[in-house]
Amino acid sequence: MLNASLGTIGVWLAFIASLTGAVVILVGLVRQRGTPAVSLASGTPAVSSADGSGAGSAAPTGALDGRLLAPVMLVGAVLATVAMEHALVTHDFNIVFVAENNSKVTPLLYSLTGLWSALAGSILLWGFILSVVTAVFVWRYRRLFADAVIRWATLVLYVVAAFFFGMMVGPANPFVTTPNVTAGLGPNSLLQDNPLVAIHPPLLYIGFVGFTVPFAFAIGMLATGRISDRWQIECRRWTLFSFTSLSVGIVLGAWWSYQVLGWGGFWGWDPVENAALLPWLCGTAYLHSVLVQERRGLMRVWNLSLSVATFALTILGTFLTRSGVINSVHAFSESTLGPILISFFFVVVIVGFGLIAWRGDRLRSPGGIDAPLGREGAFLLNNLLFVGFAFVVLLGTLYPLLYEAVTQQQVNVGAPFFNTIAIPFGLSLLFLMAVAPALSWRKISGTILWHRLAIPAWTGVLTVVLCVIFGLRGFAPLVGFGLGAFAAATAVRALVLSVRATRGHHVGWWRGLVGRTNGGMVVHLGVIVLAVGVIAATAYRQQAELTLRQGQTVRYDGHSFEFLGLKTVVIPSKTSDEALVKVDGGVFTPATTNFGGALATVGTPAIDSGAFGDVYLTFDEVGGLGTTSGGALVPNLPAGSVVIGVVIEPLVAWLWTGGLLVGLGGLLALAPGSRRRATDPVSAPSAMVAGNGPAPESETEPESKDEGEEVDERRADLTPVGSGAAAERGAPSA
Repeated sequence: MLNASLGTIGVWLAFIASLTGAVVILVGLVRQRGTPAVSLASGTPAVSSADGSGAGSAAPTGALDGRLLAPVMLVGAVLATVAMEHALVTHDFNIVFVAENNSKVTPLLYSLTGLWSALAGSILLWGFILSVVTAVFVWRYRRLFADAVIRWATLVLYVVAAFFFGMMVGPANPFVTTPNVTAGLGPNSLLQDNPLVAIHPPLLYIGFVGFTVPFAFAIGMLATGRISDRWQIECRRWTLFSFTSLSVGIVLGAWWSYQVLGWGGFWGWDPVENAALLPWLCGTAYLHSVLVQERRGLMRVWNLSLSVATFALTILGTFLTRSGVINSVHAFSESTLGPILISFFFVVVIVGFGLIAWRGDRLRSPGGIDAPLGREGAFLLNNLLFVGFAFVVLLGTLYPLLYEAVTQQQVNVGAPFFNTIAIPFGLSLLFLMAVAPALSWRKISGTILWHRLAIPAWTGVLTVVLCVIFGLRGFAPLVGFGLGAFAAATAVRALVLSVRATRGHHVGWWRGLVGRTNGGMVVHLGVIVLAVGVIAATAYRQQAELTLRQGQTVRYDGHSFEFLGLKTVVIPSKTSDEALVKVDGGVFTPATTNFGGALATVGTPAIDSGAFGDVYLTFDEVGGLGTTSGGALVPNLPAGSVVIGVVIEPLVAWLWTGGLLVGLGGLLALAPGSRRRATDPVSAPSAMVAGNGPAPESETEPESKDEGEEVDERRADLTPVGSGAAAERGAPSA
């Protein structure tokens, strides 16, 4: 019982520390309202501006003490997590969670991953990651803790942590014990069939939890009325970190689904998949729109709303996966957490959007978008696409639940509905990715824009021509390939200009790939590669069920398949019945597998993967012995014959490559030491927009001047963070 005792102590320690920290900081904030401000740039006392845009109040003693509870909460979370992992590795079946998700023959890797294999352990992992994030947050802003925005944000982090640890001391207690249990059931068979289960869920959790920080900053800015502060830059950094983790986690989840579930697909618009996609869509929209606020002072209400909505969607996703309200291969069993989680979701929405409504007057932007043909207009359209698509996905995900609640009848919203919307969304997004990087802030002439886009545009046209020559057909796929090539050429052009600018600045060429803008172009390349893979794999997919006798060879879609025989493989953790199939000279073994004491037998596909396509094999039926999975596919199948499922999918590997590129680009964008030069802190005054102010950029601006300015903009990426005008406005250095 030692593991259970230590784990319980850790959970209670983290819960009490988070709750106490929230109370201490709240009391300090109430006592210190209206005290002198502190400059974010120097940490010295300052006077708040009339519009509330100065730095926060000086730190009271009580508020400073609140920081000390973050490491205490972290110690409690670490203690509980280590105790659970030790219980899983040592097969301590006195803990109910271990008995239900572990067995004596479970391999070490899947014993460790058992922590997030079921409900209570997944909540523990969430609490652990949130404790780490809170401790890092407190340490990072330790010299700025006197600022009211930081103290309010820390308060929010403590409250969210107290909520999750509170569930662990109540209905989601992972350390419930039972006596005299000597054997466990083992993990779900699908969760011990591929090592990706060790990476994919933690990355998703890190992404979800990371979005708590931008939400906390939003509440801090709204509570203090400090809307004009540069804290949105810090929000962007945390959002970028979460976006990167969540992006890679989603792609690895698709890879896991492809390798494990045996259906040959990678994305089925499952409600739990949608629950992960929704915050990603809103977070991606925020990463683009916050640039408009940073450079022009626009879209303040929109950005704060996205911060709130993104975090709220992570809580909604938690509700969907942990309440038992949906049926999904990814969801956990039914629990009593549903009402608690949905109540917390509504609290987040009401508090967040209520504060936005309350601060409405201070959120108004000083100007507007000068012209539609400019980077601001492109970012606005980008956001409308992302948020509009997120709304459709949310509606399609929740509609069956709402319909059943009202009519007591079930209805299904399947993949065809989502695909119908996803195709125009994806093509529109590729077009924006092709055009937007070439646009200038404020406005740009058509002549200059064409000068920048001519080579990328012709690259796209040439790609479509080559596809047609090589026999590819279909309007949507060809448009997608053309736009993908167009967008990729634009991103490569931007990176080449950046590298050229760094060489002219006499620094290493690699600096041209580092920083927010350049890392963003690498992310764009990753998304384009992924999109091309999705288009090819779905538009040109071929699928068949092949009936084979031993020694028989069949050709299908340009590949040869020969059935060599059957083999049974027995190891302590599993028993597999394999079909040996020779594909184009290589031998592959699709199988059906039984893990430990699990009652269910699951299919284990075999994949012949290549750079330009995959051959995906499943062992579907064997003659004379009944079906191996599912119903009878071939009536009266002769003994000794098998049915092998075959799926031919072009460019599937490009999905995984694109996901890795997105992760790399996110890391490059997070790299410190560079920032774009500000164009203007706010939009042009309304008189200028109306034509009564200084004349805008000439439509006939010489192309050479334009190219020089574009290179100068990229050279500005070499300006150290925290220097110049940015530091004067109070932005903390990286």
